[in-house]
Amino acid sequence: MKYILVIGDGMADHPLDTLGGRTPLEASKKDAIDDLARHGILGSVRNVPEGFAPGSDTAIMSIFGCSPRKYFFGRAPLEAAASGIQLAPGDACYRCNMVTYADEDVPFEHKHILSHSAGSIEGRESDELVTMLFHHPDFRPLAEQAGMVIHKGSSFRHLAVQSHVDIRGIKLAPPHDHLGEEIGPILPTGCPNADVLRELMRRAFDILDQHPINAARRAAGKLPANGVWFWAEGTAAALPNFPEHYGSDGGVVSAVPLCHGIGILTGLEAVTVPTATGEWDTDYAAKVAAALDVLKRHDFVALHLEGPDEATHNHDLEHKIYSIERLSADVVAPVTEALRAVGEDFRLLLLSDHMTYMANGAHGADPVPFVLYDSRVTEGSGLPYSEANGRKGPYVDDGAELMDLLFELKKL
Repeated sequence: MKYILVIGDGMADHPLDTLGGRTPLEASKKDAIDDLARHGILGSVRNVPEGFAPGSDTAIMSIFGCSPRKYFFGRAPLEAAASGIQLAPGDACYRCNMVTYADEDVPFEHKHILSHSAGSIEGRESDELVTMLFHHPDFRPLAEQAGMVIHKGSSFRHLAVQSHVDIRGIKLAPPHDHLGEEIGPILPTGCPNADVLRELMRRAFDILDQHPINAARRAAGKLPANGVWFWAEGTAAALPNFPEHYGSDGGVVSAVPLCHGIGILTGLEAVTVPTATGEWDTDYAAKVAAALDVLKRHDFVALHLEGPDEATHNHDLEHKIYSIERLSADVVAPVTEALRAVGEDFRLLLLSDHMTYMANGAHGADPVPFVLYDSRVTEGSGLPYSEANGRKGPYVDDGAELMDLLFELKKL
């Protein structure tokens, strides 16, 4: 028996007037996903516990069987694990996004965020800018005084680690939830160290805004990477061992460090696909090949696709739908066909981790639809995969129970 987890990040949504009252899932042509839903269990699940901010960190931890109420200590430490960064007692870790502020002649606190990813900046330019910044004479002394070092990541996603610091009470905001908003109300606050982060962010803008790389990006019609944004704070994390609990080894195929970090901390293999982008234009075929390779060696694979979520943050409905359709035709279909071709029985869990709303580009904690399919069973819901149809089936109030259902340790 093989076990497959497929996460379409942020693909669940609310109905949209522009789609005639349908959701992007309902408007998408997704025959392979709908076939699984019709012949499997179709229900809805709450992956983000009440009281937690909606995000992929808490949602995907839940899906992997790790209750955020017990194990969540922040997103950035999960990503640090994916990069092999060891956090010591007293260390704090932050995601450090390259972002775009609007070109406007106003004080820093009155600026607006245009892009949480600096227009999905490429890794080479992003690395060059963040390296320059942390060595700049107007930035480096304050960073060193704060005990902060930068660890370069992929595209706009870097990590900052601060030593011997107290972050209790700190309040940091995810930039993708506040696009188009004035930054003053969402700048770091809540403890003395927040003042240090705010000053670093202000100095970063002064240094980055007129950098030659950004001048060239503007000239090419691209968004400048004229700021850094600290968020997703946390301290060292430890998660329960997946193979021990579920009795299966496996791997995690994703372009997102968060997923790899959760995989590593739970004892799974983190599988990197060099041509995967974490966007709607990712290399779907290469991710499928990587997943099938994992299944040759193990019994479990998790396949995570970030495209729907990133498209939604960018208010790009066309590519949200495109990502969903590619997930169905170019991921779900070839994976299931390959297993059927060799006569391999399998169980597959497919779902969105959280909702991401086209209306405002933000995450939401509403329950999302899930499909639990078993190749040995022929009867199912008879319904296509959608938010509304998910609500017609069984409801799981705690997403951390899903993996027990996939591995048949529990039944609905």
